[in-house]
Amino acid sequence: MTARPEQSEIEGSPLLRRRTVLAAGAALPVVLAATASPAAAAAAVVVEPSNVQQTIQGFGGMNHTVWAGDLTAAQRETAFGNGTNQLGFSVLRIPVHEDRNNWSREVATAKRASDLGAKVFASPWNPPASMTESFSGGKRLKYGSYGAYAQHLNDFTAFMKNNGVNLYGISVQNEPDYAHDWTAWTAAEIVKFLRENAGSLTTRVIAPESFQYRKNMSDPILNDPTALANVDIIGAHLYGTSFADLPYPLFQQKGAGKELWMTEVYYPNSTDSADLWPQALDVGEHMHRALVDGRFQTYVWWYIRRSYGPMREDGQISKRGACMAHFAKWVRPGYQRITATANPQANVYISAYKSGARIVIVAINKNTAAADLAFTLRDTGSATAQTWLTNQSANLAPYTGITISNGAFNAQLPARSIRTFVVN
Repeated sequence: MTARPEQSEIEGSPLLRRRTVLAAGAALPVVLAATASPAAAAAAVVVEPSNVQQTIQGFGGMNHTVWAGDLTAAQRETAFGNGTNQLGFSVLRIPVHEDRNNWSREVATAKRASDLGAKVFASPWNPPASMTESFSGGKRLKYGSYGAYAQHLNDFTAFMKNNGVNLYGISVQNEPDYAHDWTAWTAAEIVKFLRENAGSLTTRVIAPESFQYRKNMSDPILNDPTALANVDIIGAHLYGTSFADLPYPLFQQKGAGKELWMTEVYYPNSTDSADLWPQALDVGEHMHRALVDGRFQTYVWWYIRRSYGPMREDGQISKRGACMAHFAKWVRPGYQRITATANPQANVYISAYKSGARIVIVAINKNTAAADLAFTLRDTGSATAQTWLTNQSANLAPYTGITISNGAFNAQLPARSIRTFVVN
């Protein structure tokens, strides 16, 4: 995948097999080499708190007890707590099992995540078998079962509520356009369900969760006022999605009042250890691109605990997880992304967020040399900033504090690092 030039804004299942193929193809990033000399002068970064973009809803991952086992009690704290050596996740995705006997398996982690303030949402892979039929070698929901399926989703919502978890939303279907091992839906079928049945759902409705953010799955929703009225969240996965395909002008035009969520990905692959460095920095850049280019409001990983995930199988935070936590721990739900110079020099990525007077800046340097930056924070006087750093030898480590005078400060990003600044 070739990234498009970036400009300043001021200007355990069958899933693993097929996604490994995807990751090995379009989604595989180029490993950056040290081709550029250090800049002669500090690169300018301008942050404009008054220029508000999207509201962040949170960061998190998937727990699927049937395919990957449940998180332990300690791992739930690591994932959804926000203290030292914790990821600070604020979103949990769980499955809507077609077999109701498995629903209770998802309760313990969902309940703890909810108690810690996380949003919990659910995605189905299949309706109950009695509601499906075969077609063209695949499987689909019977047209006469749409009402029964809506009731099935409502029953899951009620079950979770009765067990102490108020679902934030529920999806119509996981990856309807890559349904080799689960139920397929066409865009027209999703629109039909949204028009005729989604209005009866008792929590927020998510659709279409295309596996590759294919706009031909979501455009028909945005272009149908009745269907759009019955959906709350446009959800997408980013497997093999090029950076050039992240912007969505039609959503910006017609999606007022709706949320835009990235509901599943792993990046760049599921084969490498999550502790490889500097490769783990690719996760930081991918999150930056999703938030800045794609204007997504969430970023949700696939399995939370996995060799390639944010938490290793031993329950410890991985390097990929540390990169995620540079956003998740300090860019909390309700923060607003604000305009910032997104790419002040080659292989350096900046995004900024605010809550009240607090400003959070996440800075990524993928170069083999340090990057010197000169920051200007508009409408900011004197302040101080705490900073945290992850590089080859450190994970989320407290780093050099900053004094800000008249909204200006200089800072260095060590080679191959990600650094978060919290300005108070």
